[in-house]
Amino acid sequence: MAKFGFEGSDNEDTKLSAVIAPLVLSYNDRIRPLLDAIDKLRHLQVMKEGIELPTIVVVGDQSSGKSSVLESLAGISLPRGQGICTRVPLIMRLQHHSTPNPELHLEYHNKTIPTNETHIAEAINMATNEIAGDGKGISNAPLTLVVKKQGVPDLTMVDLPGITRVPVHGQPENIYEQISSIIMEYIKPKESIILNVLSATVDFPTCESIRMSQQVDKTGERTLAVVTKSDKAPEGLLEKVTADDVNIGLGYVCVRNRIGEESYEEARMEEAALFESHHLLSKIDKSIVGVPVLAQKLVQIQASIIAKCLPDIVKKINEKLHANVSELNKMPQNLSSTAEAMTAFMRILGSAKESLKKILLRGEFDEYPDENEMHCTARMAEMLNEYSKELQQTCEKKDSTDCFLMEEIRVLEEAKGIALPNFLPRTAFLNVLQRKVKQISSIPVEFVIKGWKYIEEVVIFVLMKHSTNYPQLQSSTRRAAQDLIAKMKEISIYRVMEIVEMEKVIDYTCNPEYMTAWGQLMVNQETFMKVMKDHSKPTQLVLEGFGQVEVGHLRQHSAVVEQAFDMKMRMAAYWKVVQQRLVDNLALHLLFSVQNLVNREMEEEIVNELMGPHGGGIERMLEESPSVSVKRDRLNQSIKLLRDSKKVVAEIMDRITANANGD
Repeated sequence: MAKFGFEGSDNEDTKLSAVIAPLVLSYNDRIRPLLDAIDKLRHLQVMKEGIELPTIVVVGDQSSGKSSVLESLAGISLPRGQGICTRVPLIMRLQHHSTPNPELHLEYHNKTIPTNETHIAEAINMATNEIAGDGKGISNAPLTLVVKKQGVPDLTMVDLPGITRVPVHGQPENIYEQISSIIMEYIKPKESIILNVLSATVDFPTCESIRMSQQVDKTGERTLAVVTKSDKAPEGLLEKVTADDVNIGLGYVCVRNRIGEESYEEARMEEAALFESHHLLSKIDKSIVGVPVLAQKLVQIQASIIAKCLPDIVKKINEKLHANVSELNKMPQNLSSTAEAMTAFMRILGSAKESLKKILLRGEFDEYPDENEMHCTARMAEMLNEYSKELQQTCEKKDSTDCFLMEEIRVLEEAKGIALPNFLPRTAFLNVLQRKVKQISSIPVEFVIKGWKYIEEVVIFVLMKHSTNYPQLQSSTRRAAQDLIAKMKEISIYRVMEIVEMEKVIDYTCNPEYMTAWGQLMVNQETFMKVMKDHSKPTQLVLEGFGQVEVGHLRQHSAVVEQAFDMKMRMAAYWKVVQQRLVDNLALHLLFSVQNLVNREMEEEIVNELMGPHGGGIERMLEESPSVSVKRDRLNQSIKLLRDSKKVVAEIMDRITANANGD
């Protein structure tokens, strides 16, 4: 990029020329296309699409001389007075004009208002009143001022209301919060350059504008400071701008603004003389003094940030455009016939069905990679494991080692009859089995209820997602899914209760593990019986599968204790089989039911709901929802805006390429 600078000369005419029209020297043909691109994008309001644009944002405490700086750069008079003069964000587009006659106009509320240098302050006040209302309130709606004038730098800046903490008469009580909110909105994006206007008469660290800019730009890498009123507080100014206690990364520029009735040309001459001859101010390096230097720095910074950000802007425009076009393509077309509605309905049902097959049956969750609750096979496996643990833990809690074999002994005492003494009564075994099954009978039912509740949430979520563009279908679809799952849950509960009842009244298994487990447990019988017969032995015994048990109380039941031990071991071995069946049967039943739900039942139920005599769902599809229409219109507007923006950038890039080739 071409360098910007001023030619030094002892010739008075050269000096006078540099003072009268210094801003022209900051102009460069390579900058104008870049600035045009950003101005056009801003005019298209591309920022509403979340695409931030490089912007020079002018901030300063009230009475810091902010308006005077802008006047000096633009060579025009802005509104002045007591209190807040800038009540809306003022976008100032300065453009060097080759002809001597200036052109000025305002843009707001989609209209263009021509004006001139004499009436510009009045025109801005009128426009501000129209935007923010009469009085002293503020608004976040921007006002654009276009100044095409010979000698101004090619700059676009946003002037924001001056920061004030204490509301004056006519201002809202929360004026500080309102202004702060507007300022933070503009200076927060990393693409924004902050032009912080500071008065030389105050301590910089106490300035509210410094505090706010430091919140978003801690290192100061995108903050440039302009020090006004240098002539009023020259003492210590050199030290203040060189010490940089407030992290101004882009440096300082000290200026003297126009005083009284001075013309802008006279003001620049007085400024040059001040920094040349004042015994204190002349010591400040000439590279950081004067409005011409400020203009030069701003043009350089602006060109640099635009050139840096433009490729990223192009990328974001393309990404946003692609996303909006993709979203629009996914939206349903306006349906004009029952046949079209039926086709759309079957497409929705088919896509929802395929999605449910993936997440409920096949364990694929690419549609919901970050939503763990939609990883259904994993969640159902977790629920089954918790159910199995709960079954086991419940049974373990019921078995007391202090009352070892007493339940079995009581049952055997009540089941005895006139029979051979070494036969184990089946009725006694069944009695104990029934008690154990009854203790855990509610757990399988609770598991089924919990499982179907989860499945219902998943099914409805998927159905609602796939029918989101047809809200008129969603209530019927939801109702059909809820009714179907309620019926299937009822069937499952009945099935589970039947399984539990079977386990209560029937004791059977062909599982060889039963005999193996019983045999391993019966190894303890010989040791156990020795303790029963020899009263000198300890009354506590460690048995495999039961841990340490107290057996002293059993010596008084010697007639049935051997039978009780045998029944206890048989029950322990058989109970493992029962638990396994209660887990396996429920797992198989649940998976089988889910397959039926997805592959057959759901589609039939929803079709009956929508196509039945009271459904009317297909007819309702022909009545497009207002929310869908609004969404489609919004997407179309956004796509048009982004395409226009893309065209603007392409044209500017072509101009830049052509200029480069021309060089």
